[in-house]
Amino acid sequence: MTKFIIRWLINAAGLYAAVWIIPGIDYFGGWVGIFVLALIFGLLNALVRPLLKFLTCPLIILTLGLFTLVINTLMLMLTSAVGQSFGLGLTVDGFWSALLGSLVMSVVSIVMSVIFRDELKGKKS
Repeated sequence: MTKFIIRWLINAAGLYAAVWIIPGIDYFGGWVGIFVLALIFGLLNALVRPLLKFLTCPLIILTLGLFTLVINTLMLMLTSAVGQSFGLGLTVDGFWSALLGSLVMSVVSIVMSVIFRDELKGKKS
């Protein structure tokens, strides 16, 4: 359960950083909305992303893994669409904004995962 909460907070921080840095990604709402959007993003990554990776496996191999950036971009755009259907104020202007936003979210996720690696592995200090 602790891993889930840490991963959820990392997704929320990445999403907030993307909204803050990328001009084509806008969010109108409070902190609760960011956490709900991070939960939606996490659920979509857990449910839809493996299916997309399986279906696009030849493209991922052909591009030496760079097509996963496109999959991350689609996940951010899908999160925006699902969030808008629930009345959350996340808007992504287009593919390039979503691509830059997914890159920012990936960098934040990598950095924070390194910081919290002991907690994510379940080791007790």
